[in-house]
Amino acid sequence: MSEVKVPELAESITEGTIAEWLKSVGDQVEKGENIVELETDKVNVEVISEVSGVLSEIKAEEGETVEVGSVIAVVSDGESQSTSNDSKETEKQEEPPKEDAAKTEAPSPKQEEKEESEASSNERVQATPSARKLAREKGIDLSKVKTQAGDVIRPEDVENAAKPAQQPAKPAQQSQPAQAKSNDNPSKPVVREKLSRRRQTIAKKLLEVSNNTAMLTTFNEVDMTNVMELRKRKKDKFQEDHNGTRLGFMSFFTKASVAALKKYPDVNAEIDGTDLILKQFYDIGVAVSTEEGLVVPIVRDCDKKNFAEIEQDIVDLAVKAKDKKLGLDDMMGGSFTITNGGVFGSLMSTPIMNGTQAAILGMHSIVTRPVAIDKERMENRPMMYLALSYDHRIIDGKQAVGFLKTIKELIENPEDLLLES
Repeated sequence: MSEVKVPELAESITEGTIAEWLKSVGDQVEKGENIVELETDKVNVEVISEVSGVLSEIKAEEGETVEVGSVIAVVSDGESQSTSNDSKETEKQEEPPKEDAAKTEAPSPKQEEKEESEASSNERVQATPSARKLAREKGIDLSKVKTQAGDVIRPEDVENAAKPAQQPAKPAQQSQPAQAKSNDNPSKPVVREKLSRRRQTIAKKLLEVSNNTAMLTTFNEVDMTNVMELRKRKKDKFQEDHNGTRLGFMSFFTKASVAALKKYPDVNAEIDGTDLILKQFYDIGVAVSTEEGLVVPIVRDCDKKNFAEIEQDIVDLAVKAKDKKLGLDDMMGGSFTITNGGVFGSLMSTPIMNGTQAAILGMHSIVTRPVAIDKERMENRPMMYLALSYDHRIIDGKQAVGFLKTIKELIENPEDLLLES
């Protein structure tokens, strides 16, 4: 017998939530096989079995919060129930028929067929472990249970199936006042869903940032003409020289941010109690939207990487995020964050800082609009609004404006990035 425990996740993570059991009680498991998926504050983690055997007990149900080190399941030596049943059936067939007094105590053939049919039917039905357990306790045939949502039977579906048998109908004279009360207070249809652990964490962290920092946002606009022309001229050769890696805009803004961070080091800092920690590394977080919410994987050592390496890292991290393959190492320790609401059509926004970082850069949609070139001329130019949200406890307005102006100048003169970054 082997206990399955919640593994060490990360220094700052002490608990997780059971997202999904990949195996049910009675299933055969192999050593190293994933049996349960945990949802943590940052990423989903799959827990493996350390031994081969049968999943004999599940100690924590889906949606339950579990601490690191706690036992959540037990894997026993032996074969799965289906394998064992096959073996017993074979033994039954090999035994000669016995005719004695015990025959009167044995179940009738019809009863045996009914029990075997129900057991077989229950095995075919898709249901959570907790739903199967509840159905056994209440003596309910899972094949006759209707689901409220999806194809998997859950405990509430079993409860609903049990209600008619357990709750006798109320007399007609008692139902009338209840109906009147319902009419007096009509309600609109709603759907109540439990927030995922990821969404709860996002909500908690964003609220903490809002409550614990003096956040302010400054804006500027950047003319994207030169970057777009450079990209148009070089993108095919760039892709050919770097094994298919495409030249996007994120690498330009990442390199411009690194140059600006070197010029304004307080933007690359954070407060720890009464101390100011000035970070002398440039690990840039890139916000990625997923079905479960926003995640911010980190592109490491951006000051030491070229445009192709940054672009490839961003693509790899985005794919891992969408496939739920991000590890904790991919998410920890960023010093500055860039978010691009422009990919969704945002014209302007005030991004919220990420964790304990001092600032975040917001990119937005590129929109062609008339711009005054001088007193005499107007031209249509591809323009983008930039936003820098920053912690006013660390960064003064002069620094924030200067930082954003540096990025603007580097993007409008992209050849300078070769010298400044």
